[in-house]
Amino acid sequence: MKPEISIEFFPPQTPEGVDKLRTVRAELAQLKPAFFSVTFGAGGSTRERTFSVVKEIAAEGHDAAPHLSCIGSTRASIREILADYRAAGIKRIVALRGDLPSGMAETGEFRYANELVEFIRAETGDWFSLEVAAYPEWHPQARSPKDDLDAFVRKVKAGANSAITQYFYNADAYFSFVEEARALGADLPIIPGIMPIVGFTKLARFSDACGAEIPRWMRKKFESFGDDADSIRAFGLDVVTDLCERLLKGGAPGLHFYAMNQSALTKEICRRLG
Repeated sequence: MKPEISIEFFPPQTPEGVDKLRTVRAELAQLKPAFFSVTFGAGGSTRERTFSVVKEIAAEGHDAAPHLSCIGSTRASIREILADYRAAGIKRIVALRGDLPSGMAETGEFRYANELVEFIRAETGDWFSLEVAAYPEWHPQARSPKDDLDAFVRKVKAGANSAITQYFYNADAYFSFVEEARALGADLPIIPGIMPIVGFTKLARFSDACGAEIPRWMRKKFESFGDDADSIRAFGLDVVTDLCERLLKGGAPGLHFYAMNQSALTKEICRRLG
């Protein structure tokens, strides 16, 4: 069986961004992904934009999976969003806790993603296939690896169908997480999240914030290239392609690309993977 790939976008803020994403999507559609997912801003801040991109993807004949984060939301607002997606024929949702928007003190009526998964199941039965998040290198806010694993298992038992991981560059972290999750009865596909490397400075900042580790040998090599964008891109492609090969050889059920609304790197990695 050929491993499935899926690709993630964020909802653009400008008309130019919307046009650009259409072009990017048309290029990435050639890879025949299982679905395109679309992120959802903290506290529902991108709700309308997420919905409009999702509807457009579905109208183009692709499977679309909107993200839905529950923090800062009410049951009523989530119920309304679910009804909108259902009416649009959407069959898959990425159910997340999400982050509190800055300056907001209230978490809303949901505290954790497992509560959102339970709520969606109670409201809509088996209509939606539910993806949840997994953190091979642990969630930055988790008190301990055990706490984080327990939280993951709660989401699975609440009714998740499969999981997508935070990106990482250490394959062992993924394999070890999958093994531990399986031992606790989490028997569902756990798809590794893949972040192609466009530039190093931004990646380093982003990785520090979300708890994804850039191994020291990679970091040193990137730093040694300075401003040489071509070398950074070439090395990044090699590193990420090797990672994908190792994951697939080791039994990963597929790959989920964080495309950052660009097509070139994801296409090239998939080409190299055949």
